[in-house]
Amino acid sequence: MASLFDSITLLDLCDELLVAGLVFCAALIIRKEAAVRLMAVLAALYALKIITRAIGLHSTSALFQILLSSSPVILAVVFQSDVKRAFFSFRKSHKPLNGEDNSDLTTTVDELSKGVHELAERQIGALIVIVRQMSIDHLLQVGTEIDAKVTSELLTSIFLPYSPIHDGAVIIQREKITSAGCFLPLSQNPDIAKSFGTRHRAALGISEQTDALVLVVSEETGKISIVHDGKITYDADPNEIRRLSRKAIEGKSVPRTQTVTEH
Repeated sequence: MASLFDSITLLDLCDELLVAGLVFCAALIIRKEAAVRLMAVLAALYALKIITRAIGLHSTSALFQILLSSSPVILAVVFQSDVKRAFFSFRKSHKPLNGEDNSDLTTTVDELSKGVHELAERQIGALIVIVRQMSIDHLLQVGTEIDAKVTSELLTSIFLPYSPIHDGAVIIQREKITSAGCFLPLSQNPDIAKSFGTRHRAALGISEQTDALVLVVSEETGKISIVHDGKITYDADPNEIRRLSRKAIEGKSVPRTQTVTEH
């Protein structure tokens, strides 16, 4: 046992613990749940490195050292979507374009809110994505270009069951409906409640990879959900829907929603 500690100085130990601590803090900032798992993996690698060095397996020990040294790069690859969201969150919110003023924005929010609640009252399923700063074009499949102002009548007509594009998502960007009938990537999160349908899984999927805000209307219950940053608030308050929708349309930072696992 003496050789185990003879080969490791106090400075080496502090150095390794400092690196592990920094990586853990970075992961914690990006995604708390995954950070715990990552810390467990790093602890295991560190322990294996010490053991293999102590018993004279220098090549194996060097391999573990390389893996530990590469942990920041591995972290960036594993959490690339989260890093991208974090980068955009530091950017200043852009001002309304094309001479649009606050009255135009208020009208857009009013029409969006009215349309969403009309769909909810009639229990018509809907999926609405509000693009903030990150492009989602590379994640969209199919879709029909529209390029029209947001109105409650247009939203309702798109999601009516006999509409040919009612199954897909409506995309809102810069106060306009840019496309409809778009299919989104489904979330791969294994912790999602089994009761969530395709719309909720698609909303979580796009929010996990971008900074978009998503509104979902359940056709089973008529409840409205707010989805952002991989989190979901089920049966959201109407005032909260208006407030967060306005922030998203303006491109401003949107507070994290709460996580709901069952409904």
